[in-house]
Amino acid sequence: MPNLISVERVAKAYGPHVLLDGVSLGVGEGERIGVVGRNGAGKSTLLSILAGREEPDAGRVARTSGLRAGYLPQRDSLRGTVGQLAFGQLASGQGAWERDATARSVRNELLADLSLDAEASRLSGGERRRVALAALLAAERDVLLLDEPTNHLDIEAIDWLGRQLRDAGRAVVVVSHDRWLLDTVCDRMWEIDGGRVYPSAGGYSAYVLQRAEREAAAEADERSRRNLARKELAWLRRGPQARGTKPKFRVQAANALIAAEPPARDKTELTRLATARLGKTVLELEDVTVTIGEKTLLDNVTWRLGPGDRVGVVGVNGTGKTTLLRILADELGSDLDGRIITGKTVKIGHLSQELSELDPAWRVRESVEEIRLRIQVGKRELSAGQLLERLGFYDDRQWTAVGDLSGGERRRLQMLRLLMTEPNVLLLDEPTNDLDIEMLNEFEDILDGWPGTLVVVSHDRYFLERVTDHVVALLGDGKLSFLGGGVDEYLERSRARRSASAPPGQASASRPADVPRPGATGNADVPAAAPSALTPAAQRAVRKEMQRLERQIEKAAQREEILHEQLAANATDYEKLTDLGADLNAVQAERAALEDRWLEAAATLDP
Repeated sequence: MPNLISVERVAKAYGPHVLLDGVSLGVGEGERIGVVGRNGAGKSTLLSILAGREEPDAGRVARTSGLRAGYLPQRDSLRGTVGQLAFGQLASGQGAWERDATARSVRNELLADLSLDAEASRLSGGERRRVALAALLAAERDVLLLDEPTNHLDIEAIDWLGRQLRDAGRAVVVVSHDRWLLDTVCDRMWEIDGGRVYPSAGGYSAYVLQRAEREAAAEADERSRRNLARKELAWLRRGPQARGTKPKFRVQAANALIAAEPPARDKTELTRLATARLGKTVLELEDVTVTIGEKTLLDNVTWRLGPGDRVGVVGVNGTGKTTLLRILADELGSDLDGRIITGKTVKIGHLSQELSELDPAWRVRESVEEIRLRIQVGKRELSAGQLLERLGFYDDRQWTAVGDLSGGERRRLQMLRLLMTEPNVLLLDEPTNDLDIEMLNEFEDILDGWPGTLVVVSHDRYFLERVTDHVVALLGDGKLSFLGGGVDEYLERSRARRSASAPPGQASASRPADVPRPGATGNADVPAAAPSALTPAAQRAVRKEMQRLERQIEKAAQREEILHEQLAANATDYEKLTDLGADLNAVQAERAALEDRWLEAAATLDP
């Protein structure tokens, strides 16, 4: 497969800080690559070099002649109307963009609430982000280079974007902290660490497995021995059934790594502790109605939160998710009708989306220690300094002025200060904004041992599924709906609702990526059709074929294991690693295909 973009021995540094050191890699036709690493590791710099916006200090970058590359930086300045920027020439003709299926889909998903005649310079930051993303997706591109494309997108838009990038057939390099997007879109991963890029085959799940294997083999430092990668891998393997739709990774190797790993949370123990701290009554809403202007956000809602409940809240922008948290925190005052009952021992910690509460003159550690010096996390007692280290404030960074911190660092500090107040009810509004994947893992690990009631509003589907036990939704009808099927059920309901409201003949054309899964109907009340019955002779033939596939899968697994051993033995030989990586990709693809065939055969035997 020819490379569209090739990078050879590229180096890049800013002052004494080396971001890339002798990096060689390539982006092939149709490859979908996810880029991960700590904040400041060089992810955005690598993407900018691939896009030709930034020159390396050393090395060379080659691009195929006539390459049509689309680049989405984290910050952009747009000039022109929404229609001109998003649809180019299609915007000039009367209704021209409406006759293009891709343009219609982009319009419906990203620009539905914007006028095409609006000046982009007058839009909010989130709206400009959507316009810039729409312009890339609506045009013909050979490769898309996307830096945090899910910023300012809700769960529905992220779901649509993931399927668009996965199914469009063009190459994609995406920097993102959204792990669901990485797992849905990517067939390769690049991890940037210490100036080097470490490639791995598969999406985010496969990357977590390989990272856990690497840490287990290396017996690294104390931070690695705590082994968040292994803990996350255990959750991926044991998690919701929705995980079955993600790229498959080696079952035997994964199970061996997590054999002694306990579940992420001891729900029974946490509920017992939460009940001891909170009693039976936590927060209850009775016949609550909230109207802002002419819009009713909540209409006669009754809801009870018990000790130890962990709830995710989803809904499109404007349906009242942030308002719901403010109601629970008793911040609306006279602006609501109804009754709020708060338990006598309840101590609420509310993480808003604002950062104004942080005094820029404070030092990081001082801002935490002025609340408390030590805190109990699960069965461990941690000092303010230890907790700061867990959330990425190492050594001298603990004595940095708050005013000199990045947005992500301020968000971490805000969460840390909240935890130090030792609340027994946590209300978190978009807590994952500006956090990299490593910090998300740390934050999730802290929440795993936190005993109390938790309510989370987030567009990060992975985080919601990871830290909560069930999901409620605001669907725009003023009600709070319990969703037994979680985020998947919310998306199915949303698609069904939008399809029903679309003009005749446009529903399927405007959403080309909304193809239901086999057996899915888009309606939670309609059962999937039962598979057809097989004759006894046909069943025997299917079982025989399954046995043959099992033997082939076992042989592929053995070849894969040998290749992993060879990769470990040649860890410092880049050329050898490249060849072995290609062989491993082929074996993993073969095994995945065999597993799919086995699953298809097994499905025909289901009653």
